[in-house]
Amino acid sequence: MAKQRHLGFSLTVVAGVLAGTSPVVADDVQQRKSEARQAVKALMSELGGELKAAMKAGGPSQGIGVCVDKAPEITARLSREKGWRVTRVSDKVRNPLLGMPDAWEQQTLARFRDRHADGESYKGMSRGEVVTEPGGTYYRYMQAIPLQGVCMSCHGPKENLAPAVRQTLEKRYPHDDATGYQVGELRGAFSIKQPME
Repeated sequence: MAKQRHLGFSLTVVAGVLAGTSPVVADDVQQRKSEARQAVKALMSELGGELKAAMKAGGPSQGIGVCVDKAPEITARLSREKGWRVTRVSDKVRNPLLGMPDAWEQQTLARFRDRHADGESYKGMSRGEVVTEPGGTYYRYMQAIPLQGVCMSCHGPKENLAPAVRQTLEKRYPHDDATGYQVGELRGAFSIKQPME
């Protein structure tokens, strides 16, 4: 039973869609999952490259600039290119206008923590399923973001952050709630929402 809960997609939801009038088939769901993973990989690669370059050039304070300016640009461009919503979410956000999880995303973050408590690693942890919402039917996918050591310079306990980092965070993110983490904790997740056509 526990293993069924850990599958990358909900068999119950897919079966329900298959039993209805929707033309969704398992191959379509697997294709969408593959495409969502590719989009996450592209986002991770581009954002990671920008962050590494900024950190190398000016340290963590300059890296914050990438999160403020570049991350929203990258996710917006990928969303336009794909025709999906491509973003990052967390239940401890830096900017309340960006990254607030909706109900499905909140549920998924909670499931990720349950799965981790059962012994599953956050690395590569994901969930994908077909979901019917008031606005339509979507393929939803999330992939966990475990906090890595390099992230501690901006997301670690506030008292351990360098003064310049604290000042930059206070200036750029006056409502910041994204500190106090330890290495290996769940920072949030990449989230993909694909309209089903």
